[in-house]
Amino acid sequence: MYTASDKRYDIMKYNRCGKSGLMLPAVSLGLWHNFGDDADMSNMEALCFTAFDNGITHFDLANNYGPSAGSAEINFGKILKNHLKPYRDELIISTKAGYSMWDGPYGDWGSRKYLLASLDQSLSRMGIDYVDIFYHHRMDPNTPLEETMGALAQAVSSGKALYAGISNYDGPTLRRACAILDELRCPFVINQNKYSIFDRTIEENGLKESSAELGKGIICFSPLAQGMLTNRYLNGIPEDSRIRTSGVFLNESALTEQRLAQIRRLNDLAAQRGQTLAEMALSWILRDDAITSVLIGASKTSQITDNIGALRNTVFSDDELRLIDEISLS
Repeated sequence: MYTASDKRYDIMKYNRCGKSGLMLPAVSLGLWHNFGDDADMSNMEALCFTAFDNGITHFDLANNYGPSAGSAEINFGKILKNHLKPYRDELIISTKAGYSMWDGPYGDWGSRKYLLASLDQSLSRMGIDYVDIFYHHRMDPNTPLEETMGALAQAVSSGKALYAGISNYDGPTLRRACAILDELRCPFVINQNKYSIFDRTIEENGLKESSAELGKGIICFSPLAQGMLTNRYLNGIPEDSRIRTSGVFLNESALTEQRLAQIRRLNDLAAQRGQTLAEMALSWILRDDAITSVLIGASKTSQITDNIGALRNTVFSDDELRLIDEISLS
């Protein structure tokens, strides 16, 4: 039986989600990869234990995480039941619905029917009574926003979720969603969006600015740009790379000679700061008070402890920030 480290809160920094009372660890663990049917249970357990032993209290899932869809929730539910149940009140567990999950017209997008049915299924797969955060996973151009936000509000009022969140929204839609949820007195606290040195979309679409003005948190996924902001590709594309073996999450065409040159220059800057490229990439995000947490994925426990190293130095000089922009935006 797993026993958590007595020192699990000694290193991690915790940030408030906007103006809410909810605190999240600066580094959270995402179960998007490495928790599906093809994953080894002992390794999945080790990843969760290492995360929690180092103060990562937040475990982020979605209904379709796998493969196959739903399997990440099933596997996490087993780990929770067998090992983490005594620590449930120390954990933040989130899940989402919004992408295709089951056949037919009721298993996709943002209808009330889909969201509430999906939440019930997620709770059943994980074997829990509630999630801490329930997200709508993507904007739905065909369902009235009032309907989607009403479903999130009902999820909270029913006690099946403590807080509401939205993912992959832009700034203008965030503002409309926030107004609806405020009227419904629903505790909407956080946005989940892609953000990295190489992907500044939340700055361009107004999400970052709107979140700060509205007092909402931001949690960032793909902070390492699917591995591009690590030492993995400094010397080109390894033959055993996931790009070569699957190409599902990062296409080989993304690693142009220009991009590889950028990666090498950023790596040189990170070395000057006494960091790995991955540490600097995470530190660059966490330096910003508008960001609540970064979501990391891991296949090895060492990746978790290495990424937590980003917390040791989140201070950048103006010259360093200018250089990062010059390199990555050129």
